[in-house]
Order: sequence, then C-alpha cells, then structure tokens
Amino acid sequence: MVSVPRLVVAAPSSGSGKTTVATGLMAAFAARGLAVSPHKVGPDYIDPGYHALATGRPGRNLDAYMCGPELMAPLFAHGARGCDLAVVEGVMGLYDGASGQGELASTAQVSKLLRAPVVLVVDASSQSRSVAALVHGFASWDPRVRIGGVILNKVASDRHEALLREALDESGLPVLGVLRRAPQVATPSRHLGLVPVAERQAEAVDAVRAMGERVREGCDLDALMTLARSAPDLPDEAWEPELHPAPSTRPVIAVAGGPAFTFAYAEHAELLTAAGAEVAVFDPLHDEKLPAGTAGLVIGGGFPEVYGPELSANEPLRRAVAELALSGAPVAAECAGLLYLARELDGRPMCGVLEASARMSERLTLGYRQAVAVADSSLAVAGTRMRGHEFHRTVLEPGAGATPAWGLHQPERRVEGFVQRGVHASYLHTHWAAAPGVARRLVERCGA
Repeated sequence: MVSVPRLVVAAPSSGSGKTTVATGLMAAFAARGLAVSPHKVGPDYIDPGYHALATGRPGRNLDAYMCGPELMAPLFAHGARGCDLAVVEGVMGLYDGASGQGELASTAQVSKLLRAPVVLVVDASSQSRSVAALVHGFASWDPRVRIGGVILNKVASDRHEALLREALDESGLPVLGVLRRAPQVATPSRHLGLVPVAERQAEAVDAVRAMGERVREGCDLDALMTLARSAPDLPDEAWEPELHPAPSTRPVIAVAGGPAFTFAYAEHAELLTAAGAEVAVFDPLHDEKLPAGTAGLVIGGGFPEVYGPELSANEPLRRAVAELALSGAPVAAECAGLLYLARELDGRPMCGVLEASARMSERLTLGYRQAVAVADSSLAVAGTRMRGHEFHRTVLEPGAGATPAWGLHQPERRVEGFVQRGVHASYLHTHWAAAPGVARRLVERCGA
C-alpha cells in the first residue's frame, strides 16, 4: 500500500501558472522541512529540473501514453517512497491528453489513477464572476476527478480578489490561495519552452526561491496539506528497476550531461545501474575525453543547437565519440544526441558518425508517436514496439539511414533514425521504464 499525501496541480489551460504554483508549493513545503516528491504529468523534461531544484530530489515524469496507465501509480510510488508529501504538476489543460485518444495521458486521467485531489490554478485576469462558471464546469465535467480547491493566479487587486471570492462562494470549492501578478518570478523561455535549470543555475535558484515565497505568502499551506492527506491509500506496489545483472558485468556507460544535454528521465540511469552498468556522466561542452573505460554511450535530448559553437570547438571529444562508435560499441542517441552524431549542425562540424546534416527550422515537430524497431540494434530486436514523443525545431537530412531506427505509425507512416554498427540514433524520446529490456540489452552489448 502507498500512503503518501499528494496533490495534483492542474489548470484550465496552458499558461495559467501551473509551473509557478507547483514549483512554489514544492519549495514552500520543503522549506518547512518536509521531504517533497516532485512529479510532472507528460513527457516534459524542463519543468522537472525546476522541481528538483525546489525539493532536492529527482523530478520524475508520469506519462500514461509512453509508459501506459498501469505504470502511473507504481512509478509514482517509486519516486515518492519515504516522502512526507508529493506534488504532481499537470500538463496543458486538466482534461487535455494525447490527440485523438480521449483522456489518455491527461492530468485528469493521472489524478484518477493516483486517487489524488486536484488543485485548480485559474488565471483570474480579466474576469470576476465568470470564474465561478469556469470552475463549476471543470469540477462537474468528470465526477471521478476530485477538485479539492482553487488557487487564483494573476489577481490584480484587493477589490478583484473580493469579487472572485464572492463568486466562488457559491461553487462549494474553497479558495486555497490567491497570487498577485509578480513578473519577477517569471522564468525565461525560448523555442522549446522554459530555459533549463542547468543553463541558468544561479538565476533558477533565485526564481525557485521567489516562487516558494510567493506561494507561502499567498496560499493556505495548512489547508493544502490537509487536502493532500485526504488522498486514500494506493493498492499498488512501487516500480523497481530490477534487471538481475550477471555478477561479472560492470561496464562503464557514459551519459552525456551538462547544459547542452539536459533531457533525461531519472529511471534511465536507474535501469542502467540495475542492469549492471557503472553510469558515468560527462559534459560534452567541457570534457575532452570520455570517462575512463567507457564501453557504451547514451546521449539524450537537450539543446545542441544553442551550444553548437562550443560543441564543435571540442574537437578532441568529437573525435573520441566517433572512434567509440566506429569500434561498434553500443551508442544510444535521442534527438539532441542524434544531432551531435551528425556530420554537421547549422554548418558546424559535429561528430561525423552519421552521414547527415542538421539545421534549425521554423517548424515545430511535436507529438506522441507509435514506433516499431525496423532492425536489430543495441537497444531492441526488430519488431519491438514502443511509444515515444518528438519535440524539436530542427531538420535532419536525410531523416533516415540505410537501416532506419524506427517505423512510425502516428500521425503518419514513415521511417526515421539510424542503425549502424552499435549506433541507435533517432529523434524519438522514449521512456525505458515501459520497456526495461532496452537498458538490459544496451548493457549486455557493452561486452559483445
């Protein structure tokens, strides 16, 4: 049984202030000395970085599309083990999920799977009495979603607050917080959303501290904690990254990190470790060598397009990566990693492992994908089915090698990515908790 007090922070739409409130709640409760477990609905990598800064614990994702609804409670329990409180930040609007898939991967679905009360964050700017109709509609749309209270955001004045509270008195839902407009708490954004914590550490610390202070001053933390404690026990066992490695197996797998490669799910490193690997993080911006004894390489997502000059200038590391790939060692690259392995990015030399060129584009490629492995690779055997997510503003030419990595079946049919020697490179982000055999296979290939 899982008995962690928990809250889901949701909103009617994106831009309402979920991240500010969720991160602020995490920081405010952590400042009270509580062990707070941070979670994010959906595939987003950036918000969990701010959550981790607020709590001192890894930010973890709960994505019902990529991992399946059945893993939501176990993954939650894994992350929240031993904590006093869990705060789950929603995605988009409360009832928005995978396109054309009903409630799948929505905040509403995850809240039901976690049996967690929802706190609805409402952007109250430019409305007064209408806020009651909006809140009533969201609270009554699905009776199985338990909205336990409202936090009003972007409230203009005391008079505005009084009007909003008067309107909501008739809704039966308590106002658990009121936040005034506070531009100093804003975090900068660019082409793929918020700027990651790793790129602005000092400023991010200040922003998270400001969020925590703002929430502490504007919200009833005691009432919110009481609401969190009202969540019933979950009859689910925690997910465990148990892969039973061979005793003699202990290969070093280098994992790219630093400001250019910030997209990673915490469970990936846990699965590699459970499979018997020694995980060694390195920074392609500054490290001129791969970690000593590197037998495999994982290069996840991030922003190589922002750091193109620095990545290109680190010629010794580019050469080391190319030599490792040429040796046949297993190399798993997703999105940013794919671009880093290419011949060039925006005209600047990269590792040259793949005969492909990448460039920035005005077009955003975004969405969930159904994928099937086209050929045997260091990650999967041919025919393996996985679900993933694409999120980039770059174009790779060609988009697939002689042996593609994946055949995609949603929203259109196409092949994508590269499989050559030990390299598996693709735009597709995947969550290995849904297919732990991926990590085991990668580790086993290190000794092949």
